[in-house]
Amino acid sequence: MYRDVVKVAKSLYRLTMASPKFHLISVFDFVSGNITKMMVDLWGFYGSDFCVRLDNDLTLGTLIYAVAAAVYLDLRRRGCDISALRYENLVAQPVDMCRVVLEFCHLPVSLAELVVKAFDVDSQRNFFIAKSAIGHFKEPQTDIKLNETLKKFGLPLIG
Repeated sequence: MYRDVVKVAKSLYRLTMASPKFHLISVFDFVSGNITKMMVDLWGFYGSDFCVRLDNDLTLGTLIYAVAAAVYLDLRRRGCDISALRYENLVAQPVDMCRVVLEFCHLPVSLAELVVKAFDVDSQRNFFIAKSAIGHFKEPQTDIKLNETLKKFGLPLIG
């Protein structure tokens, strides 16, 4: 599943505000991009490619989006047949999109209505990233500098 980069960045910003560990990463990485390099190294990628200074509230989310999208595109270029689903389409037409996914997975499409009902439950409800815990953080404004990160990975630019 993939999503609009700005929405991902804003969502991950709210997560960093609720997590002391991620908030500290954001604060310290404002000074140096070495924190993101180490973080990406821990994820199993070559961190030097992702050494980005988090100079605004949306850079970390944009970087995480860029890593995931770059890996997806690289796998597609190498011939891996990976399907994707756009999150905004799922939200706009939940029953129809669930039917498509269920059919693709060779599962009964009659389950689509039950799947959509499950969306109403916060799957993270007892965790620090529950909607109730992160929903009150104000979203930062979109910053044009995010395009620098996207451009570095050959991804579509914002706007």
